[in-house]
Amino acid sequence: MLALKNLKKSYTDAGEKRSILSNVNLTISPGDSISIQGASGSGKSTLLHLLAALDKPDSGEILFTGAKNSLRDTHKNCHQQHADITQFSEKQADQYRQFQVGLIFQKFNLIDCITVIENVMLPAKITGKVQDDYIQELLNALDIHRHINKLPNQLSGGEQQRVAIARGLSHQPPLLLADEPTGNLDSKNSDLVSHLLVDTCKHLNTALVMVTHSEKVALLTQQQWYLDDGRLTQI
Repeated sequence: MLALKNLKKSYTDAGEKRSILSNVNLTISPGDSISIQGASGSGKSTLLHLLAALDKPDSGEILFTGAKNSLRDTHKNCHQQHADITQFSEKQADQYRQFQVGLIFQKFNLIDCITVIENVMLPAKITGKVQDDYIQELLNALDIHRHINKLPNQLSGGEQQRVAIARGLSHQPPLLLADEPTGNLDSKNSDLVSHLLVDTCKHLNTALVMVTHSEKVALLTQQQWYLDDGRLTQI
């Protein structure tokens, strides 16, 4: 699905160049569950942004492998079976995120003025991939089917994060990127939501890349990696 090859990323801070990622290599296959740990500021979120084509590396490749036309773009490069997402135009990157990637954030990022079901359905409607049976399966698996007509602010933090997971998966992306998805939850809800997240992705054969500070959460994934001094090491 994705192959990261020799990724390097740096930033300039107060006139000094700071290396964030140094020769990062990683292969993500369909259905993989991968956790990435590391200290604050180690580059974990930067790596997720690169995988989501929200940012570009200084050098290196991120090779995407998928079905032809899966990116649904008029640009010739997007129709190739193998494409380097670091070379995507802004339009190609938008198409890649819409159809290939689901995103889950620590702060939920739900839209407060629309209902739970409207939040969940939003990515599916944007991509035209609304499948009622699949959506119902998601709602049931995440135990939020009873709350579909409520507003997000009527739910607990754990319930809101389950809605965010359902939203991230509603358009059936092959890849789900989660940035500290349980960071704002108490211990009980963190355990529940993290298990639901990993189990739901496994059931749907969705690849999961999750940034977390929690070793307990990381151990739920098939692969555990640690990012330190710009380098990614498997634990």
